[in-house]
Amino acid sequence: MVNKVSSDSTQLPYAYYDLKFVCPPSPDVKRVGLNLGEILRGDRIAGSDYNIVMGRDIECEHLCDVEVDAAGIERSTALIRNSYVVEWILDNLPGATSYVSMDKTRQYYAAGFKLGSYENDVAYINNHVTMIIRYRPDGNNPGKNLIVAFEVYPKSVRTTPGQCPKKLDNAKALALDPAQATMTIPYSYSVYFKEDLDIEYSDRWDLYFLNSSDSNNIHWLAIINSLVIASFLTAVVAIIMLRTLSRDIQSYNQEGHGEDDKELPEDIGGWKLVHGDVFRPPVHKGVLASLIGTGVQMFVMAFSILFIAALGLLSPSYRGGFLSIALFLFAFAGVFSGYFSSQLYKSFKGEKWLKNALRTSMLVPGILLGCVVVLNFFSWSQSSSSAIPFGTLLVLISMWLFLLVPLVVVGGWLGFMRPAIESPTRIKQIPRQIPPTPWYMKLKFAIFIGGLIPFAAILIELLFILKSVWQDKTGYYYMYGFLGLTFCILMVTVVEISIVTTYFQLCAEDYNWWWRSFLVGTGSAFWIFGYSIWYYFAKLDLSGFVSGLLFFSYSLIGCVVYGLSTGTVSFLAAYFFVHRIYLAVKTD
Repeated sequence: MVNKVSSDSTQLPYAYYDLKFVCPPSPDVKRVGLNLGEILRGDRIAGSDYNIVMGRDIECEHLCDVEVDAAGIERSTALIRNSYVVEWILDNLPGATSYVSMDKTRQYYAAGFKLGSYENDVAYINNHVTMIIRYRPDGNNPGKNLIVAFEVYPKSVRTTPGQCPKKLDNAKALALDPAQATMTIPYSYSVYFKEDLDIEYSDRWDLYFLNSSDSNNIHWLAIINSLVIASFLTAVVAIIMLRTLSRDIQSYNQEGHGEDDKELPEDIGGWKLVHGDVFRPPVHKGVLASLIGTGVQMFVMAFSILFIAALGLLSPSYRGGFLSIALFLFAFAGVFSGYFSSQLYKSFKGEKWLKNALRTSMLVPGILLGCVVVLNFFSWSQSSSSAIPFGTLLVLISMWLFLLVPLVVVGGWLGFMRPAIESPTRIKQIPRQIPPTPWYMKLKFAIFIGGLIPFAAILIELLFILKSVWQDKTGYYYMYGFLGLTFCILMVTVVEISIVTTYFQLCAEDYNWWWRSFLVGTGSAFWIFGYSIWYYFAKLDLSGFVSGLLFFSYSLIGCVVYGLSTGTVSFLAAYFFVHRIYLAVKTD
């Protein structure tokens, strides 16, 4: 089966049969049904006219002759110049280019094969492929074989139309001449079956991962680096909680005090003075409740998909499985979104729970879906297979309106029916005046520092993710165990940063901690987006305005999803921390 062509130099894959310079399919060739994730990642799988019969070698067989006009020559030249590779599939294995490691001790695969080569401003198209299919006998079914590897070796061959090339080793390459009005490209192929008892059927995907196996030590280094940072923060939080804070609470409770701050002893200050204002509802409380609800939804989706992947249930053979499952988890997590948003909204003394639930289901999901629709127009303009078909767009919109929104409303109703979390202290009628804030306590500085530490904890793993998504499309990211550990360390780091910054803010007698705790948690998202900008100019070689637009837009969307998750975790950590410390003090 044929699928698509893609390149690390652009973010625009194209369906194989949409290319006018390749052999068109015969009428009886059928397209394969795709899952949602496959469609979103640009897969367009269809049958082919290559006649492959198990165990039958084909020395050479002519496939077709394609008459290409000047536009087709220009188009093929552009794709070859941008290093596009072709993806074919046999027995659910991607056609692979075989490589040997630097020490020549291991063989490994990269998915796909080159569409052509570009040398000295001349493009050469690969019009002949040699397919080597490795197999082993099926122990459970005598007389049958199992395919364990699918290698493709492309070659550019100048030959007479309608015939197979007589010689492949010393044949001249077929150059694409842009000066010609038309030219004929003959396509041919060879097939060889080889028995290989060294590869187990259950391990046939391992060769696609061997090129990344040397990075295990780097992943462990990243985990150790993250643990060191988290351990340092844990020590700081332990000092605050077990010594300073505990001593403050004991001294405060031993002294007599009343509702009026004037009745407090002279040595009592800091966070203890704002007990009557610390639970005052924030400005734009409905928006904050909606963002926290959506952040819980993002967190549940991320944690669930990482847990499933770490268990090994997301095999690379299940194309599009990661995206498909993530989308459905996001939709079903709408119950958690509505519940937590409604609970928080009710604690803010909000009464219009349905309005809050609808805002939660519409605000962030609606904006993200709208951005995807707008970006889709740019992909459509380039005739890329990454453009989401109209029918799939309707499916996404239907999932949002008829699955996500009702689930958020149900969760909102359940959350509003539950008793609200009561504040441990009474809120004063007149807000207390906030003293001038030192420069190091300003919000921008807190976001800067509060984001830097979590960013440092995930930087190495982030580099592998960016490389896998944007730079190495022929490889497969499979280090989900390391990613899960990094995710857990990140959450611990965000929690500790939130507690520390909230404590210092309250000690400065600034009780407006609601939005601040959320924004400090999103700080590392700003660092990640800044790093993405550097990565674009330093590591990538993308060509074209649309490719750059898609890179920055999807990077921004990814940072928004990440920021909502970490911001929500930061807010909830601060929320329970503040409740705990003021619950421990005695107030009238």
